[in-house]
Amino acid sequence: MIEAGGVASRTESQLVDAARAGDSEALEELLERVSPLVLRYGMRMCGGRPEDAEDVLQDTLITLARTVSDFRGASSLSTWLYTIARSQCSRKRRKSRFAPKELEPLHDERGGAALDRPDEARTPDDELAGREVGRVLEQAIDGLDPKYREILILRDVEGLTAPEVAEVLGMRLEAVKTRLHRARAQVRAAVAPWLGGGPGSEPLEGCPDVISLWSRYTEGDIQPDTCAEMERHLEGCPRCRGRCDSLRRTLALCRALPAGEVPVEIRESLRAAVRRAVGG
Repeated sequence: MIEAGGVASRTESQLVDAARAGDSEALEELLERVSPLVLRYGMRMCGGRPEDAEDVLQDTLITLARTVSDFRGASSLSTWLYTIARSQCSRKRRKSRFAPKELEPLHDERGGAALDRPDEARTPDDELAGREVGRVLEQAIDGLDPKYREILILRDVEGLTAPEVAEVLGMRLEAVKTRLHRARAQVRAAVAPWLGGGPGSEPLEGCPDVISLWSRYTEGDIQPDTCAEMERHLEGCPRCRGRCDSLRRTLALCRALPAGEVPVEIRESLRAAVRRAVGG
């Protein structure tokens, strides 16, 4: 289920059903809830400029508003949403031939990243280390080849299942998982030194490739006997146990990346654009 700040009075399924029945308030609430998620995706995958991401956000919301009556629940709301966003992003990239290759960070003066937010239980040194890990994580994700970056973002940041990612991208499930494992290994290798996770992504001499195995384990692709063998190895190998732990922590940090707040003025302009588009 897609979640974005606060506790909603209605579930997404209820909102979609009400919007399909012509409830304009339900439609606005649905669009409000998914806006930060689409904006985050747009910043990562549509050129890195806030104005490009905001254009993609507006076009996605308008498309969603216009087609909500056609949604029958054959796919999840997440799959439907990111399929629309990805299509709008592709159009934007085709038009923006000179879009910068360097991606700007998601957090800017309009809202800080979750890893930058103060925690009263943490020391100043902890806060500084947390901010640095956050920057390294974002740089690692942004540095991935786009074909790997998009899969990791959809799976480990946005929280879609691997089959849902395959549906959004129009790829075979096994191909999605192969790229996902490689993306995770690359991001983990970049972040591991900041987490005390030991060496990079290459297997240690005489040890199994625990990074790949752990990633496959999270997708339910490890047979019970292989899983038991890996657990026995981890019990007797602190170095591999540390590597697995750093991957686990890296994926947790990916899931904790903030959706970000859509600025008030943009929210208002989006509402107005959607109302004009749907004749409201």
